[in-house]
Amino acid sequence: MKHTLIAILFTLTACASVGGEPQPVPHSLTYGGKVVHSPYRPGTVVKHTFLGQFGDRVFESYVVQPDGTLTLTSQSTGPDFLWR
Repeated sequence: MKHTLIAILFTLTACASVGGEPQPVPHSLTYGGKVVHSPYRPGTVVKHTFLGQFGDRVFESYVVQPDGTLTLTSQSTGPDFLWR
């Protein structure tokens, strides 16, 4: 039963992450339509790391746009025990 639940969880996670652009999640810099302006030059990559909803580590990369706003370009998750 435990292995079945884990397999279903991985399947749902894989289906949710297939295709399209990454979407902001709670604690992302641009979550909820927030407009964040960066002091860095356009084209600069800004990295952001935080704990996700289920205790996993979320890694995000943003690119500074010409108007100073941030665009989410990549997002991945990993176990938090690697960072303690």
